[in-house]
Amino acid sequence: MQKRKLGKSNLEVSALGLGCMRMTFGDKPIGTRQDMIEFIHAAVDCGITFFDTAEVYGPFTNEDLVGEALEPFKGKVVIATKFGWRHGPQNEGPQTQFGVDSRPEQIKRVAEQSLKRLRVDAIDLFYQHRPDPNVPVEDVAGAVRELIQEGKVRHFGLSESSADLIRRADAVQPVTALQSEYSLWWRAIEENGVLATCEELGIGLVPYSPLGRGYLTGKIDETAIFDPSDIRSHNPRFTPEAIKANRVVIELLESIGANKGATPTQIALAWLLAQKPWIVPIPGSRRIKHLEDNLGAVNIELTPEDLIEIDTAMSQINVVGDRY
Repeated sequence: MQKRKLGKSNLEVSALGLGCMRMTFGDKPIGTRQDMIEFIHAAVDCGITFFDTAEVYGPFTNEDLVGEALEPFKGKVVIATKFGWRHGPQNEGPQTQFGVDSRPEQIKRVAEQSLKRLRVDAIDLFYQHRPDPNVPVEDVAGAVRELIQEGKVRHFGLSESSADLIRRADAVQPVTALQSEYSLWWRAIEENGVLATCEELGIGLVPYSPLGRGYLTGKIDETAIFDPSDIRSHNPRFTPEAIKANRVVIELLESIGANKGATPTQIALAWLLAQKPWIVPIPGSRRIKHLEDNLGAVNIELTPEDLIEIDTAMSQINVVGDRY
């Protein structure tokens, strides 16, 4: 497995990470807890060293799963988790409420609980999950800086933040990585200054949903029926009409892939990897065959001519359906 460094921090991880959310949250389970633990072990065996979770996934069950699965590999893998949602006074259980909360005292409560669930001495990468309009980002960065000084966190990250917020946070505590949605069919960070800011400040980029929530695999058509627990069941890009209209994107990936001996999945991920050397996508997966398909992208080389062809074609495609 190739390795990449997330920005100027020199945090080195596998070129592809693994998004673990759907193992316990946002979709119907496809196996037992032990099945998912064995799957995570298989991912480690394949060379993946970067795993993404969050306390809100479940809530709490995803961190607990990831912590148990990766405990045997302590010191050999990097675990990223997130804070920033509102919880009850014990930060546990059914009193979880919807809404953002990045008050410094909440960040520190979340960190203590995440350390226990993840079974680690320090959180490798601690992201603010979403900006909190009620808390200055300087206060957020300051709270994480204190956790870093205490040895409870190693690196600070942001998620879905604006260029301005990234700059303000980085001035207080250097930001190692930004997690943001980025894929062949969602490229807003190229236009709003976020990607340029990451490059200027030496911040790694960790794209989530790099396969467009599965659409860019080419395996979803307009006959697809999503379980109510699946977040795509109420996503505008996954109506039958949108799925059919956006098939042109898959045809492009298939065309490029035909010349490379690659699947649409591999071309979509290879395209991301080719954008910058400090980009590390985290496709979610729960099946070995999908994991192996994803990993094949690391060995696909897209030439400058390939990238121009893809960009030219995508500039003429109007993707149907809002992101959320």
